[in-house]
Amino acid sequence: MCSKTFSTRSSLIRHQRIHSGQRPYSCEVCNKAFNTKKKLRDHQHIHSGERPYACGVCHKAFSDENNLIKHKRIHSGEHPYICDVCHKLFSDKSRLIKHHRIHSGERPYTCDVCHKAFGDYSNLITHRRIHSGERPYTCEVCNKAFSKQSSLIKHKRIHSGERPYTCEVCNKSFSIKSTLIIHQHIHSGERPYACEVCSKAFSKQSNLIKHQHIHSGDRPYTCEVCNKAFRIKSNLIKHKHIRLGERCYTCEVCNKSFSTKSSLIIHQHIQGWAMKQENYKTLKKIDK
Repeated sequence: MCSKTFSTRSSLIRHQRIHSGQRPYSCEVCNKAFNTKKKLRDHQHIHSGERPYACGVCHKAFSDENNLIKHKRIHSGEHPYICDVCHKLFSDKSRLIKHHRIHSGERPYTCDVCHKAFGDYSNLITHRRIHSGERPYTCEVCNKAFSKQSSLIKHKRIHSGERPYTCEVCNKSFSIKSTLIIHQHIHSGERPYACEVCSKAFSKQSNLIKHQHIHSGDRPYTCEVCNKAFRIKSNLIKHKHIRLGERCYTCEVCNKSFSTKSSLIIHQHIQGWAMKQENYKTLKKIDK
């Protein structure tokens, strides 16, 4: 079929199962089938909890020998798989296969509910939780649940205060990498998000989305009481504060409260000016 040659007949027989799809070795626990005895043995370690393959450097143990081989490349820095399009290197073949789909545009995994397609099976699994409402990752501090493990990890930093991503220019630190990348645009002056209508550019994608509402006339945020619509969510929040009489922003000096942050800022400027005037009058009295 493929003209590949082997030194032993048994190796040829094992190889032929790739073409035929034959899987003669079945797990007695879950009935999963495999094309070699070794793959079955490694699989059985999942049920037994056995991890017979240990890393000689960090002693981390694995149930599957192939996983140990992949892990060892972390220590060696070996990247034996190379993309023939962009020459990016990978430590294991499965990552290269996923990467290839960026160039080919292939999306072999399709949601059976909305038919959205994905290049990575794990992304399909995560997407399905939108339809099912499943949130399997729960914060042990506040019990908030998430559909993605990465979202839980980011959330936990709220409780721990951890900010692992630091700007090399000003040393400001962030809990999320994407926030650091957006922040770095301040120093570089980069504005990678451009409006297709007027070419105005923005450092944040969210600001571009807000701006696009000007051209489209779209007002997606609506007050459920008076049906007034707004282009920006923050404007709807301000509107609700005014309508309900809520005063969420309080001056730390005089405790006066305001319904909008901008009103508080204006007040603080006036107060600051008044304090300067008062200090000036006091100094004049001392001089006399």
